[in-house]
Amino acid sequence: MVEIQIKYEGDLHCTARHAPSGATITTDAPRDNKGKGEVFSPTDLVAAALGTCILTIMGIQARRMDVDLRGSTVIVTKEMTPNVERRIARLGVTVSVPVILTAEQKQKLEHAAYTCPVHKSLHPDIQMPITFNWA
Repeated sequence: MVEIQIKYEGDLHCTARHAPSGATITTDAPRDNKGKGEVFSPTDLVAAALGTCILTIMGIQARRMDVDLRGSTVIVTKEMTPNVERRIARLGVTVSVPVILTAEQKQKLEHAAYTCPVHKSLHPDIQMPITFNWA
């Protein structure tokens, strides 16, 4: 169990503290939802969580294969629904790996990406296509 402590700071800003480490992040409502968009919004953090989770799980798999994925990147493009019921509609993911790999290694890393806990935890109505760009 991990505890995250969150405090409303006012003006649609929150501060979240990761209890085990003491690290903090702040959020703001996005400009299209009454905020200033000064930092990550809560739904931006969902997109960031997906991208970092994918790279982390791929990194764990790469270690098993004695492969260094250093320099790999993920870009996540978040799209919200256009209607009144705001929710994430799509998280398009592009993974770029600058390492020469075999077809078998690529297959294992792609499988790892699709099995990251965040990808598995998000609602199935959210489209989450993943595109891989291999070196």
